[in-house]
Amino acid sequence: MRPDILFPLFQDITSISGVGSKYAKLLHNIEIDKVVDLLWHLPHSFLNRKLSPSLLAGKVGEIGTFEVTVVEHIPPKIKSKPYRVLCQDRYENQLVLCFFKTYGDFLSKQLPLDAKRFVSGKLEKFNNMWQINHPDYISANLNNIPEIEPVYGLTAGISNKFISSLIQNALSKLPFFPEWQNQQFIKQRNFPSFNQAMLAIHNPHTFADIQSSSTARDRLAYDELLANQLALAIVRQKIKKQAGRKIAGNGLLRRKILDTLPFQLTSAQEKVLKEIFADQASESRMLRLLQGDVGSGKTIVALLAMLNAVECGYQASIMAPTEILAKQHMETIAPLCENIGIRAELLTGRIKGKKRNQIINDLAEGKIDIIIGTHALFVEDVTFKDLACVIIDEQHRFGVHQRLNLSAKGNLADILVMTATPIPRSLILTAFGDMEYSKIDQLPAGRKPVDTRVMPLTKIDEIIPALKNKLDKGARAYWVCPLVEESEKIDLAAAEKRFELLQKVFGSKVGLIHGKMKEKQKDEIMEQFKSGSINLLVATTVIEVGVNVPEATIMIVEHAERFGLAQLHQLRGRVKRGIEAATCLLLYNYPTSQTAISRLQIMKETEDGFLIAEEDLKLRGGGEILGTKQSGFANFKLADMSLHQGLLLTACQEAKMIVAQDQNLSSERGQALRILLYLFERDDAVKTYLAG
Repeated sequence: MRPDILFPLFQDITSISGVGSKYAKLLHNIEIDKVVDLLWHLPHSFLNRKLSPSLLAGKVGEIGTFEVTVVEHIPPKIKSKPYRVLCQDRYENQLVLCFFKTYGDFLSKQLPLDAKRFVSGKLEKFNNMWQINHPDYISANLNNIPEIEPVYGLTAGISNKFISSLIQNALSKLPFFPEWQNQQFIKQRNFPSFNQAMLAIHNPHTFADIQSSSTARDRLAYDELLANQLALAIVRQKIKKQAGRKIAGNGLLRRKILDTLPFQLTSAQEKVLKEIFADQASESRMLRLLQGDVGSGKTIVALLAMLNAVECGYQASIMAPTEILAKQHMETIAPLCENIGIRAELLTGRIKGKKRNQIINDLAEGKIDIIIGTHALFVEDVTFKDLACVIIDEQHRFGVHQRLNLSAKGNLADILVMTATPIPRSLILTAFGDMEYSKIDQLPAGRKPVDTRVMPLTKIDEIIPALKNKLDKGARAYWVCPLVEESEKIDLAAAEKRFELLQKVFGSKVGLIHGKMKEKQKDEIMEQFKSGSINLLVATTVIEVGVNVPEATIMIVEHAERFGLAQLHQLRGRVKRGIEAATCLLLYNYPTSQTAISRLQIMKETEDGFLIAEEDLKLRGGGEILGTKQSGFANFKLADMSLHQGLLLTACQEAKMIVAQDQNLSSERGQALRILLYLFERDDAVKTYLAG
């Protein structure tokens, strides 16, 4: 139950006077639905309204605040003209205040002749005279004009003044919270209280208050990070306590597989397998994240982990985010399993009727050892005889709920989560902090580096003939475009248009694949590309994850400046699957930002996915690092991973200490920490995990 102290903050936004259903809908567009959401809506910039000594200090186009005397009212002779009020400062420099559609009586009361007034607004010059159209503030008292005014993210129909007044209303509802932070830590960091920090962020008094490194900002970020890490630490503790079952096979099936492989495992794969087998053999459940760069050999590691369970008479499953990737796993795993007498089957949404019923029946009866699938594995009628090992590929494309739904189908099943998207350490802590962590940081021997080149789109007329020359010699290539259809708002070459243009050069040897196609169409095109009947595949980022065509050695990314580093790294990985030397062309358009140029330069300089991930975090922040919006723990409102990594590591250590000393949060500080968890809505996340 949410503590009573938080009830005022978790009321619907319509509980605030002046917010009806119309405004509630508009505020929903900027993710404000409850009173507490207003507190989390931090300003993105600030206006300097400090009093200027005279109009001579003003600058055209900037905000100015001046003390003036009202000299004359000049009503318009015709309605289309503005009502003007002539003023002057103490040095008799003149300023005209212009008002459109405003009644003179109202202005006469606000700006009586000979009265001194403080006015603030954007300065313009008209007929060589200073002018402010519709001043933001007019007051007899300078204290009514904030020296530093916060500017908030808005949506159509919501003004900055309106959102500011709502935030002040929300601040007035802040209860007096017991201190949940360690007193010594607060003194050491010179942190204000939570309430003081919140007031300072929304009502800054000095320019030091608005710095991203201010103590108020750090305090709030640390509160949120501690809530995140504490929730994960509690979950991790609970998972460790959950009785699992010892899975330690005799190694017979695994040895048979290893004997048939045309390569040896790398030392990194062997190290990771040792960690996984140790987890499986322990008495508690495995919950481990396996991170491995593109082509590092995660699939064979997953198969050996599943065979460990099969050797003990149990079942295993591997789940992928797309049908293409699930089928690819099936193509890799099924022949290896068949050679050693193990039955692997594929179950996706497209498998229907008798075939589906047969698979479901065989799965329930234990006749299938390994099942490979997509979200179709979540369906209620899919049951297992004894599921002991669950592998989830590309975890960031699944929500926390989905992961738990599958694990719940097993009797205390072990879970191994795999990703080929290198994740920075800070995001591992915040998104996967409930898991143990393994990393395959070595590629198989013989893999050649990709020749990555950064070129302007203007060179496309030179690129196409060179590409034709390569394809005529038997090469295969991807051509990636960022959009599926032409957009009137964004001037980009769409995949369909590019496909038509390339068809004129390459004829029937060109295929097109994108996310709006039906699965059957996608499969047909991919099969043609794999077989070589088409040798140029125009695609959107549907090919980003997992597509495996070792013969493809050329990757062309159009408008590469529009992609994130993690995406570009994934795309380049599509041409690192074979032993032939590969080329990646990153085509950019003018003009482009310095950040985009930095991204492309990093791609040119390194193929180290883990280094690329850290650089991506610096350039873009944590929000989009995984290519999609995170589910579960990684959404932060106050903390910024590009600024607060040091605080995150401290929060991680402190959370572990809290759980070790006060596991049930029953001490005086523990009770306060419970309020913190509910305040940042980490209570739901904990409940979700505990449901698994």
